[in-house]
Amino acid sequence: MPWLSDYRADVARYTSYTEHSRTRDLMAQQGLWALLQYRLAAATFRSSLPPAIRLPLLGALYAWRKVIEMTTGISLPHTAVIGPGLYLAHFGPIIFNKDTQMGATCDVHQGVTIGSSDRGARSGVPRIGTQVWIGPNATLAGPITVGDHVMVSANSLVVRDVPSHTVVRGVPAEVVGSR
Repeated sequence: MPWLSDYRADVARYTSYTEHSRTRDLMAQQGLWALLQYRLAAATFRSSLPPAIRLPLLGALYAWRKVIEMTTGISLPHTAVIGPGLYLAHFGPIIFNKDTQMGATCDVHQGVTIGSSDRGARSGVPRIGTQVWIGPNATLAGPITVGDHVMVSANSLVVRDVPSHTVVRGVPAEVVGSR
């Protein structure tokens, strides 16, 4: 079950940061609640189960997602593609577009929006690489590519491609250093 190994990678990221037991993190970390729901829903969505089974399951998982959104403010649609080892640093409004693509071992902080731009040729959703750190209240929007090992500073608005191994900040975000 690939979803379970992905979720175990998520849990491992949390326990490496918090230095608490897995049980305590599973009970106390709202990001892990949202990730469990996401991993199960995404696996069901991508499964080869017959529609008569898959669709009712997705309906129940969608209702669970809404409960997670209301209690944590975290929205991870099952159609998004999110690599293993995601760390949601603090609960709060964290919004992923349904078409988000994100690599492995990323960190996302509170107030982050990964959204679409619905402006003609600039319509689309970001593609985010591996080991990307996205600071509090950052927004990534439009058909952009964020490379691997990137740091997006707090309160940044990213609307252009970001090369790998860089640090960006500002509105609009500009490269200010390298990692």
